[in-house]
Amino acid sequence: MEANTIIGTVNKKGQKIVEPEYLFFEAPRQQYFMTGSEVVREAIRRASVDISVAYPITPQSEAAAMVGDLYVEGYVGDYFRGESEFAVMSQCAGASFGGARVFTTTSGPGTLRAYENFPMWAGSRLPILINVMVRGINSPLNIQPDTLELGMILDTGMLIWHAETAQELLDYLLKGYIVAEEPDVHLPIAVVIDGFFVSHTKDMVMIPSADLALPPYNPYRSPVPCMDMEVPPVRMMRDPFVMKSNYISYATHASWQQEIRAAIERSRKHTIRLIGGLIEEENSDADILIVSSGTAVAQGREAIRLLAEEGIRVGIVKVKTLRPFPHEEIRQATKNAKLIFVPEFNVVGWMAREIKAVIPDNHRVIEGPHVAGGMTMPPEVIVEEIKKVLAGKKEVVRG
Repeated sequence: MEANTIIGTVNKKGQKIVEPEYLFFEAPRQQYFMTGSEVVREAIRRASVDISVAYPITPQSEAAAMVGDLYVEGYVGDYFRGESEFAVMSQCAGASFGGARVFTTTSGPGTLRAYENFPMWAGSRLPILINVMVRGINSPLNIQPDTLELGMILDTGMLIWHAETAQELLDYLLKGYIVAEEPDVHLPIAVVIDGFFVSHTKDMVMIPSADLALPPYNPYRSPVPCMDMEVPPVRMMRDPFVMKSNYISYATHASWQQEIRAAIERSRKHTIRLIGGLIEEENSDADILIVSSGTAVAQGREAIRLLAEEGIRVGIVKVKTLRPFPHEEIRQATKNAKLIFVPEFNVVGWMAREIKAVIPDNHRVIEGPHVAGGMTMPPEVIVEEIKKVLAGKKEVVRG
């Protein structure tokens, strides 16, 4: 059914189906004080989700359970628990192949157990939305926030948006479906938050009425055939090139991987329209910049305030989307910076590597400060790192 034929109609729960742009930008909103997990519930309440599959793992278990409550209330078409995280992502694929709008969540070791499915989702052009609440993944066991897993999913072929706040989480979950389902994109999307820092703390969030909902997913806008009784998936494998060692097999795989990455790039125009750009800048003309994503940005903002009290002017560049990565935007935002600090909640510094790969004179990039394993990053840690580096520099940095 075309979207324009259902706008203004009412779904089974009595919600009015409205244009996405109206829900995002025009509909009146009311302020609530709630956790990030509760925000997930409220986003999915308005998202016209057909099916959600869940498996418990901290810290996303609470959000997944709340989505189950939405199923009981009639806001989600179907809901069940998988046997494992791998099973969950496989079952999500099956539902999406069948033309359903799908939602799921994961965290840490669950993300890695499910990992094989993510490139399959992308290669199959399945617009599944997954909320990743990052946490520690390595031994000794740790359930605290660490963004190592986020670095590991960067090149699976998914769109990846990293929310800093509960408000962004709400907006990204709703807007993510609209971008992911565009025919020239049609890819899975990971909406990522830093576990506990966002999922289990409370914040003020502006939310539109629960009487409004997004238009349902239209699987016939997919650029690849939807699986139905006329198009079973076996037809794709009648003469399975994947089993052959020849040039056609290699070229097929190579060209399709290029197409997935091209689709990520095509998502830029839709993403910019809905979330107002791939980055945000504040005082980006300063000689010293902080560049990062997620809650590291929030800590960076406070560090900037503390440094300003000492007469040190620092700007910030917030990276909102990791795929597509804002290559040109970051180049422009950092072109005049003498020092670029990249605070991260992980030990490997994957964000710094991404930034170094796209800017000239990348010796300007200071990889850190880093905290890992669930440690917090007080803004004073960022302040100390900046002052330590400045003390060792002979050139004068403008105040």
